[in-house]
Amino acid sequence: MQESSIQSSKVLTLETMNPNVRTMEYAVRGAIPIRAEELRDQLKKEPGSLPFSKITPCNIGNPQQLNQKPLTFLRQVSALMEYTDLLAPENIDVTRKLFPEDAIERAKRNLSYVGNAAGAYTQSLGVQEIRENVARFIEQRDGFPADSNNICLTSGASGAVERVLDILVSSPNVGVMIPIPQYPLYTATLAHLNAQAIPYYLQEDSDWQLSAADMERSLSEARAQGIDVRAMAVINPGNPTGGCLLEENIAEIVRFCEREKLVLLADEVYQTNIYTGTNPFVSFKKVVSQLQSPVELFSFHSISKGMIGECGRRGGYYEAVNIDEKIMGQLVKLASVSLCPNVQGQMAVDTMVNPPRPGDASYDLYKREIDAIYESMKRRAKKLAHAFNSLPNMSCNEAQGAMYLFPRVELPQAFIDEAKACGQQPDALYCMQMLEATGISVVPGSGFGQVPGTFHFRSTFLPPEDLFDDFIDGFRHFHVAFIDRYSKA
Repeated sequence: MQESSIQSSKVLTLETMNPNVRTMEYAVRGAIPIRAEELRDQLKKEPGSLPFSKITPCNIGNPQQLNQKPLTFLRQVSALMEYTDLLAPENIDVTRKLFPEDAIERAKRNLSYVGNAAGAYTQSLGVQEIRENVARFIEQRDGFPADSNNICLTSGASGAVERVLDILVSSPNVGVMIPIPQYPLYTATLAHLNAQAIPYYLQEDSDWQLSAADMERSLSEARAQGIDVRAMAVINPGNPTGGCLLEENIAEIVRFCEREKLVLLADEVYQTNIYTGTNPFVSFKKVVSQLQSPVELFSFHSISKGMIGECGRRGGYYEAVNIDEKIMGQLVKLASVSLCPNVQGQMAVDTMVNPPRPGDASYDLYKREIDAIYESMKRRAKKLAHAFNSLPNMSCNEAQGAMYLFPRVELPQAFIDEAKACGQQPDALYCMQMLEATGISVVPGSGFGQVPGTFHFRSTFLPPEDLFDDFIDGFRHFHVAFIDRYSKA
């Protein structure tokens, strides 16, 4: 039978599938990372066949993939919860020789929350006691009350964002304001929901702060087109920009959303990744509380970032503030469809918001590990920004927070013409050539959105510190040769 006739017999085809899924794009896992995996396989099968010896995945904030050491206390508690025989009376004396007492007690306590069955379903909103710990963490951070009934644990912050957008979008005419550049989760999810992404531009020449005038422009243009703009998403600290909003900028956003009747979505997963004293992290919840604003707010946090870096465990939460009680009931229904969040992810959230305290057996080691990761990340952020700014045709704001830099590249016109002749985005072709020459995988700025006529790429600064100079040298040699080649064309 011919392939075409086999294909025509299929019920599910590209033509019959959900068209919203077909139009979704997610640059962080797009063509360049896929090609990186192909090259990784080639290196395994044919060592020495490429001009580099390994792939350096700077396309995604995945710290442990780049050898960030897991936090000992978190992993000890996880191990004890997974293999509960270690806590049995007949084994506990041996266990105490291997594990500190506070890790043993934390594991026992956490197991008591789930009926001593870490593999069983929990409540749909997550373990009540952990949600109470999240509420205490928020209160200590902001100085304002938090209610555990307004907190939902989720399988990563991405799942929380998707759930909130799901309940916001009621028709294809609904719009959500998103920052440009933005994390592609937002455009991908809105495409999946067949909703409208309404861009507003971050100001690169002002360290990626928001412009009140541009927020007004974005909203008025969308509403003039008849779009039902219902919400505004803000990523702070910024992904992909590495910027961190000033408190007065946050207050401006809160007042804008209150005035324009917009639900505010605050993506705050990088809140502990702050590298500057001039732009400290201030939560939207704190500013909403200070202003006594009635604005409807969802804020998101995750174990994937910060110094925790447990991306694969999929743990996170959202807090809902000033949300209608009937909508809270609908959110519970949505959560129940997925039964419950990942249990080990929930337990990692508990460690994030309730870490070892001074005087606990694990405190000194936990603090040393956290501090070492933070200081190393801060050094790497500064070193990479300096390297980018030392190169021709490149400029880069220093990272105030998060895990990324978003340098601007002035691509030679000859290269831009070549890319367009090939039907490719110039920055995407630049990033692909970088991968093919160096093994370094980054994400083109076109995957996040950028001011028309400008070109960027996003790179993490997560490669191990002992290999960081080699990583920078590889990129430098590629870029200098690239600019030289195309400037002469």
